Amino acid sequence: MRPKIICHMVSSIDGRLLVDRWSSPAYGVDASILLEHYDRVAARWNADGWIVGRKTMEAYATGRTRTPARAGTGLRDTYIADRKGRAVAVAIDPHGKLRYGQDNAGGDHIVAVLGEQVSDDYLAELREDGVSYLFAGPDGRNLHRAMDTLGDAFGIRTILLEGGGLTNGAFLKAGLIDEISLLVYPGIDGLAGVPSIFEYIGNANERPAAGLSLRHTGAETLEGGMVWLRYTVEQGAESGR
Repeated sequence: MRPKIICHMVSSIDGRLLVDRWSSPAYGVDASILLEHYDRVAARWNADGWIVGRKTMEAYATGRTRTPARAGTGLRDTYIADRKGRAVAVAIDPHGKLRYGQDNAGGDHIVAVLGEQVSDDYLAELREDGVSYLFAGPDGRNLHRAMDTLGDAFGIRTILLEGGGLTNGAFLKAGLIDEISLLVYPGIDGLAGVPSIFEYIGNANERPAAGLSLRHTGAETLEGGMVWLRYTVEQGAESGR
């Protein structure tokens, strides 16, 4: 059974994600306090970990390509390394491009979501690094399968989906988001084309949110003017997903 998935994000009031582009806070408002709200609110969910896309996880992937000492056997099975009781940091990396060099993403245990086409050497490298992994179908895009494995094999019950926009868009299209937790920063980006909360790549006639409705469950104004909005995602009357 897949975990409950909460999309937890912070954006400018126009939904943009690049923090260094946002307008400055009003006079007397401490920008550092505003940005600290993200982790503080995340902790309220008491989740078992978090999910991000490859580009977001790059900050924690500090290793280099290498030839592992030995490939070993059973490489094509879900691999559960020693989590040491930590939360999980799940990276959606279909092509296995990230080289970790360690098992540490902000203190959390790394779990790579891969396509079945990755090489045995890459899988052996992950094992040497202490990184767990699971497969999301031949091309690494079967998110339903990946989330089922995350729940069944790793015992994850609640997890935060934390972007970027392309990863959020893929989960939205797959109907895998149960709740949305959005922190709205009191600032503006304003430029067209800047990454936003949901960015599903598809044809012009596709509607990745078709068939879904949002039910507002809460709003809270935090110190400095940050607003925390919460919604549950429900199946709506609309069809055509």
